[in-house]
Amino acid sequence: MNAEVEFHIRNNYPWAKLPGNIRQLLGNSQKEYDKCVTNYSIKNQLRYRQNLVKHVRKEERRYYEDLLKYSMEHLMLFPYHLADIIVKGLRVTPFSYYQKMMHNIMSSEKSYDSLPNFTAADCLRLLGIGRNQYIDIMNQCRSSKKFFRRKPIRDLLPPRPVNGIHLEPWWIAQAGYITEDDIRTVSITEKNAIDKIIDVGPQLAGVMDFYILHKLFLKGLAYLDVPIEDDDRIIVPPLEGFVMNRVQGDYFETLLYKIFVSIDEHTTVAELANVLQIDLDLVKNAVSMYCRLGFAKRKEINLELDELHTSWQEAPQFSSKSSQPDKIEHQLITWDFPDSDDIISVPLEGDLLDGTSLEDAESTSAVHAKRIAFLFDSTLTAFLMMGNLSPGLKSHAVTMFEVGKLSDESLDSFLGELEKVHIDDVAEGEAQRYFEHAITLKNTISFLRYNKLISPCGDQYLNGLGLDLLRCESLLGLDPATCARVLQKNYEILISMAPLSNEIRPVSSCVPQHIGPAIPEVTSVWFKLYLYHMVKSGPPSLLVVKGTRLRKLPEMFQEYDRLLITTWGHDPGLVATSNALLTINDALSHSAVLIQAHGWLHDGRTKSIPFPLNEDELKEPFSEDQMQSHPTISELASLVDLQHYCGVITLLRTGCRTLEAVSSSPSHTNQTAGESNIEIAPSLIDVGSMSAIKDGGLSLLDLPLTLPENSQLASEWTLLDLSFGIPLFNDALNKDVCRRMAAQSLCGRPNLEELLNSSRRMTLELLKFISEYQDLPVAPEADLNVGPGSNLMNQKPLLPYPTRNLVFIDGRLQEWPTKGP
Repeated sequence: MNAEVEFHIRNNYPWAKLPGNIRQLLGNSQKEYDKCVTNYSIKNQLRYRQNLVKHVRKEERRYYEDLLKYSMEHLMLFPYHLADIIVKGLRVTPFSYYQKMMHNIMSSEKSYDSLPNFTAADCLRLLGIGRNQYIDIMNQCRSSKKFFRRKPIRDLLPPRPVNGIHLEPWWIAQAGYITEDDIRTVSITEKNAIDKIIDVGPQLAGVMDFYILHKLFLKGLAYLDVPIEDDDRIIVPPLEGFVMNRVQGDYFETLLYKIFVSIDEHTTVAELANVLQIDLDLVKNAVSMYCRLGFAKRKEINLELDELHTSWQEAPQFSSKSSQPDKIEHQLITWDFPDSDDIISVPLEGDLLDGTSLEDAESTSAVHAKRIAFLFDSTLTAFLMMGNLSPGLKSHAVTMFEVGKLSDESLDSFLGELEKVHIDDVAEGEAQRYFEHAITLKNTISFLRYNKLISPCGDQYLNGLGLDLLRCESLLGLDPATCARVLQKNYEILISMAPLSNEIRPVSSCVPQHIGPAIPEVTSVWFKLYLYHMVKSGPPSLLVVKGTRLRKLPEMFQEYDRLLITTWGHDPGLVATSNALLTINDALSHSAVLIQAHGWLHDGRTKSIPFPLNEDELKEPFSEDQMQSHPTISELASLVDLQHYCGVITLLRTGCRTLEAVSSSPSHTNQTAGESNIEIAPSLIDVGSMSAIKDGGLSLLDLPLTLPENSQLASEWTLLDLSFGIPLFNDALNKDVCRRMAAQSLCGRPNLEELLNSSRRMTLELLKFISEYQDLPVAPEADLNVGPGSNLMNQKPLLPYPTRNLVFIDGRLQEWPTKGP
């Protein structure tokens, strides 16, 4: 359906008031418009009497039956906001709805992963069917089919909701669809409770007998509303019971994820709706769903203990809470009370400068202030989930991925779990990366959080700022204007991890300022080529456009044994030259590819140089211990602001240029094969690869007698990459960057002003460079015909796609002939 048509349906425009251009889109057919109204209303689970559909569909009951059928077929959440109609009018309870849905997908023999995330979570809450239970039921059904008469799936499904269903005292009890036959089966106390709800009206769950209400709910004679008010504030603790299956993309699921990353306990529901510019009732429905599923809690519940029915104090779920209080929940509740002695303090790294604990920041936290946002991507959450690093770490990692945010209030418990991770637990292998990232993340949080040296306004925030962790992909789920409002409302400064994955578009922001990639192009292949071109340093590189086919590997890569292959919009990977051609041609069928020389005989050697740098470091004489003084770094410093940014420069030593220098050096022509006092420098050659050298036509006896001078050594190192942000892949590098940030007051106002100016200059130069080396517009013009309801307004522009084959070699970037190999 056209987005502009949806906009007018959503705002209840009748056919008579539709603009002429919208009528033309519909072929000037009112029937077509009525059809669109019905489809949109059912798809978005709209209430019949308050929307345009009541003028199109005359049978209200039939409309709700069609709505339920569509929702069930598309595995959507039960429409709790329509429960007064669905439960009371159609006698379809959430339990019976999910029971039938589960029956349908099992009958079709679909996998458990076909259930969307939130739907699967609600099924688990009501039916008690998770992944293992689903597989077990399917196995029982299949085994009975083989040996006996097939057992009906319905007989294997639970006949009633799980006994341990969670209820809250502030929820509202409503009477369901009750018949005379139902009344005959209930006890006197249950009948009295039903009569009270019917005669007096909906009852606060906390004033009713917990056990009676629980029984009525299990029998389907009562249901519960989760009321959300305009001024409610919501807490999102680490997720428990969340099911990670798949994202479906229906309207309500999209809304749930948008609110997840935007919500915080200092913003009321009404304020959140205003920031997101979403209808307040929709936001309330979403927040109500969070609370119902147990993924969020109301911060303030105006209920005293003596107001509750005594049975609530004896209820198992509440008595267990009082005997074994949830540390995370306790933390969150006591956050706003500076006199509490129960806030958990995690010791911070002493060598990470002046980070202070929560107790030292009580005066700041008593009044809500803006925070620092540390931006990460899904790679980090994958490392935290896959490494089995700590038993309690997974729930935090799931929260970081699914919610897209881990707020400052949850960081004490998160740091407590990270403290349990030790790098000594693993010796080697891929798992070491997981441990390394967990440790550096802990150090980074400890450094940024409540550190007065990282506060942009030292006088205003004497104890520094709180810290939220935000996932870039979740922020990008918001449209650009909404994302900007959310960031501007809550954060003083944004800091990215480094490197961010090439598969995402980094967040671009001037207010608040961003210490990280200024624009998405900075994390792309274009930025690499721009740096190589300007600095005249880099490995032999070839950018090949999509659709090209190579008959053989280009000559400049023949002498290398390892190539770095980057497909467009993905992270690079090392490939052996011997089978690189097949890999490259396969990738070229669907993407542009950057091919780079990396290593001779083995993988190339890389060196990471942290910045910010100061002028004194750039003036020191170059050596392998003083890589900051490398001529390429000095040249780079004149192009990119390395004093007001933080990040990592990566230099590469392929090993191939060493032998090129050797073969062309004067000493090579003067050596004779009869000399026996040859001293071979280990840094020049891998002794295990001597035969390969002979095969290449260069004898070991031809090597020079002396080590290369510093100037020769400098020529062996070339620029490979530059990443902005705080590195998480190396502990020592991470601490070095953090130390430099504090020493140079990187987050101070004067530095941020310089940073803003330099990032603008770099952005303009980069975009100019891209426009010179490709034929499509770098910044597409806005479509003036796009209406306010159009999804086109929310689309993020794609990176400029290469249209020419470009080659960088011997310090020059030029167009590669299309008739190449």
